[in-house]
Amino acid sequence: MTVHIRGAVEGDESAVVMLWRSCGLVVGNSDPVRDFRAVRARPTSDILAAFDMDGMLIGSIAMGYDSNRGWLHYVSVDPVRRGHGLGRDLVRAAEQWLAARDVIDIHLTVRSGNEDVVRFYERIGYGAVPSIMMEKVLSRPAKPGSA
Repeated sequence: MTVHIRGAVEGDESAVVMLWRSCGLVVGNSDPVRDFRAVRARPTSDILAAFDMDGMLIGSIAMGYDSNRGWLHYVSVDPVRRGHGLGRDLVRAAEQWLAARDVIDIHLTVRSGNEDVVRFYERIGYGAVPSIMMEKVLSRPAKPGSA
């Protein structure tokens, strides 16, 4: 399968968000449009998008870093395109992007019970870290002019 991977641009937003939704990555308090825009707006993060020969979006990955620690988010491959190495290629491209910025340690989160995804990451060299992920959802301040 011939694939072209490049940095996502503003015009990719709706297709990327639709892909994230079709992959079941938008849950809870997630706001994928806000996430897409926030990741692209920061110099320490970006989104890579994968396209087939016809220019159709078939995969994406968001990555970012703080100091020497990198993070992978929204790793997504069109469900009908899975099993051909695209997820691996996207992760490798993100690893190269992070390594070029002196990142030496990459983290990601897999929802509990998602054993297929855990096995995918194990096959490409990732291992579980004994830790507890904790969360606190902050309320969003009211927008000016709204009541």
